[in-house]
Amino acid sequence: LSNGSLRSPPRSYIYQKRWVKLDTDYLRYFDSEKDTYSKRLIPVSSISRVSSVGDQKFEVVTNNRNFVFRAENDADRNEWIWTLQQIAEERKSKAAVRTSMSLATDSATELADKSGFLELRGFKHKLFVVVAGDKVFLYKNAEDYRLGIGITYIEMNVGNVREVDRRGFDLTTPYRIFSFSADSEQEKEEWVEAMQQSITEALSNSEVAERIWAVESNCFCADCGSPKPDWASINLCVVICKRCAGEHRGMGPGITKVRSLKMDRKVWTEELIELFQQFGNIMANQFWAANVPPSEAISPTSGSQERRRFLIAKYREGKYRHYHPLFGNQEELDRALCVAVTTSDLAETQALLFCGASVTCDTGDPQCPTPLALAERSGQRLQMEFLLHNKTSGWFGGCHGVGQSLGRLLSALLCCTDFSRRWCTLQDGVLSYYENDRNTVPNGEIRVEEIVCLPLHSCRAWHSCSGPHEGTFEVYTETDRLYLFGLESPDSAQEWLKSIAKSFVHPCAEELLALDFERLGRLHYKGGLTLERAQEGWFALVGSTLHICSEDGRRQEPLQLRKLQELCEYPCPAGRTPWLGGGEDVSPKSCSRPPAEPRHAGRTLYIQGERKLDFLGWVHAIQKAASSSGDTLSEQQLTELDVPLLVDRCIDYITQCGMGQGIYRKSGQNSKTTSLLEVLQRDARCVCLKEGEHQVDDVANTLKRFFRDLGDGLFTRQWAPDWLWATALEDEEAKVGEYRQLLAALPPVNRATLKALINHLFRVQCFSGENQMNTHNLAIVFGPTLFQTDGKDYKAGRVVEDLISHYVEIFNVNDQEMKKQQDEITAIMKMREASSSGTQQAGDFICTVYLEEKKTETEQHVKVSATMTAEELTFEILDRRKIVMKEKDYWSCFEVNEKEEAGWYRGMRVVRRTR
Repeated sequence: LSNGSLRSPPRSYIYQKRWVKLDTDYLRYFDSEKDTYSKRLIPVSSISRVSSVGDQKFEVVTNNRNFVFRAENDADRNEWIWTLQQIAEERKSKAAVRTSMSLATDSATELADKSGFLELRGFKHKLFVVVAGDKVFLYKNAEDYRLGIGITYIEMNVGNVREVDRRGFDLTTPYRIFSFSADSEQEKEEWVEAMQQSITEALSNSEVAERIWAVESNCFCADCGSPKPDWASINLCVVICKRCAGEHRGMGPGITKVRSLKMDRKVWTEELIELFQQFGNIMANQFWAANVPPSEAISPTSGSQERRRFLIAKYREGKYRHYHPLFGNQEELDRALCVAVTTSDLAETQALLFCGASVTCDTGDPQCPTPLALAERSGQRLQMEFLLHNKTSGWFGGCHGVGQSLGRLLSALLCCTDFSRRWCTLQDGVLSYYENDRNTVPNGEIRVEEIVCLPLHSCRAWHSCSGPHEGTFEVYTETDRLYLFGLESPDSAQEWLKSIAKSFVHPCAEELLALDFERLGRLHYKGGLTLERAQEGWFALVGSTLHICSEDGRRQEPLQLRKLQELCEYPCPAGRTPWLGGGEDVSPKSCSRPPAEPRHAGRTLYIQGERKLDFLGWVHAIQKAASSSGDTLSEQQLTELDVPLLVDRCIDYITQCGMGQGIYRKSGQNSKTTSLLEVLQRDARCVCLKEGEHQVDDVANTLKRFFRDLGDGLFTRQWAPDWLWATALEDEEAKVGEYRQLLAALPPVNRATLKALINHLFRVQCFSGENQMNTHNLAIVFGPTLFQTDGKDYKAGRVVEDLISHYVEIFNVNDQEMKKQQDEITAIMKMREASSSGTQQAGDFICTVYLEEKKTETEQHVKVSATMTAEELTFEILDRRKIVMKEKDYWSCFEVNEKEEAGWYRGMRVVRRTR
């Protein structure tokens, strides 16, 4: 790059001082060195000779015009001459790779994306304007454009286009505003669109393109031969130019899936890049263009109609392809495909697939039912990639099946004040958006088969929108792009969302469309006994419930997210989306291993998204749905028994560590209580109460404050007065009967919570000899708390006292349940006695053991010593239940780490398997 001050004469040879810059492409001069845009540019490729013409002067001779410059001194002149000659020689030696704007050629106009005359404020006459690639060029007239002698060019990576009026628009840069005016509104819209495309190209990344161009045949369009093609069909594995890419799109994604090498960065995985490097346009054309007559071939200068005719014949009709010997024999084609995908012969797979072999044919192998599964088992990564991109192709013996129309949704105007107002249509599986309802060429399209997720009501992108957009939704695509849409009413948004969903949801998951989902999409998941291989499924989030349909059409039991026991994100290798793991009921202690015994009512599920952006959206949505969302009981995280996890955590900790003197009478520290309540309400699932870290009084105070501040109260505002009124009944039997009726009237979560709390208080009063908290004292503490009164109404305490005293009758506690509670109380008392006397062996603890199923009738409480083995524990349980082992049975025992407070394991399970 050279620059400096030179004098450039007009035709009268009166020299004017100009600032001149020279780079590898252009010699440009400016009014001053501060200017960004030149007064004139001369392509270096058009310079034929540079010579000295006298003191301090030199002449630049181009193909059509001569330019004379005068330097400050002879030394400067000689340096300019030498530099220009060097660059001109280099350009001549690289003539084959001249830049797209070396326009002194007969085909120059074919290289422009848009060209024509526009008025520009500040110029008397119209200028000839050219949009080419990532630049906009200005010329005085069409003749200068043909000669390649321009005024200046504008780098579009700093540009922004804005419509001003019916015919006018501004191209704004940080250095200057170019105010253009077209001859008509239609022409203005075309210019705006061309410049917006140029900006997009300027901001793109060429890393993928450079890697794919490293293969020589990929440096030229597979269809017309244009150099440096920066588009591709990812299912046909051909690299194509921009003009051919436009015609490819017109054939639909069932035939060709077009992506940009520079802009669609997310779609270009390492496997896909390697596939294009190995395939190359040569291998692709050896099949697709094996028999092209010279008279039907196209060139870089071919027009749109000629290109369209050729590409339809080449790809849709398969007119020029090399037919596979098995063409016409479906069974043999499928069988050959199953063999080919287990090898590295991509050319054979291509020929078989596009001559009629089915990508989803039955392989006859139950372990690997599809060719894709066979390729995966054989470790053929590139075969897998090729099959994945062709799994929706509709080739049947060489003719593409059009398939049934997905229907047409009447056009509706999607609005967003913060973005752009566009006219949208949904027809035949394509969501198109236009500048307005009069335009026939869409600004962009979204193919429904590329959609991976549809969230309704985006709280992230629209909560601050200033327009009247109550109904909004998002569209996530396979290329990791996010589109935002909004309408004036939620009903309209729901109608659009349902229509789009019907188009992209697989028939096996159509039943999910009947749900009022907030988020719908496809994800990969694994769970149960099939953790080795992930399968694709369709997921719908409705409130705090996650509905799942597997790829074989079976609908699984909905996952209650607020009842999740664990929710964590698993790391994955670079470039892959992580896994999200969550489990109900039965869950391992470490989140890095699968559960040993998955159950219908208790399972662990691992979820992975299609793309990172989509996956992060699901993670956020699931985490939000799985957390507490308000101050009422039904909005809390729950256990499997519908008890708030916060209540369960506190009760469990107090039962283990705080049955001693002063419980519920001593007040904890206010600051610690506030802090603990906040973290428990935020996500009780992540809180582990441990002895030494948390004081019993703080935990007890947290539990009381939760009930005191509970929205609608534990007894509810509707029924609380009736509970208080029941205390006036003198007949105890009648009073207990009234309490039972009122209990049945409570919502399920309130009823379960009340039972859990009274059960806990019943246990506390069993230790009243130590803690001084008998039934009456507990009633004094909890009466005002549960009824949220000021303590003056004695009837609140009477209700609590009655509930504790008549716990068995009111809550219908059966003998088995009562025995279980008594056993637990006895176990706790023995442990406390042993602990105080020092007779307990180190490591001994009381453990709940379930036999095969987690049910009350299968429960046993066992003292587990530090030396007890799993075998000894198993035999003890079998002896207690008088079970005789059969010859072909074996039994196993494993831990169920359901709670982690104070380091205790909640229970264990003994299960039987038949050999």
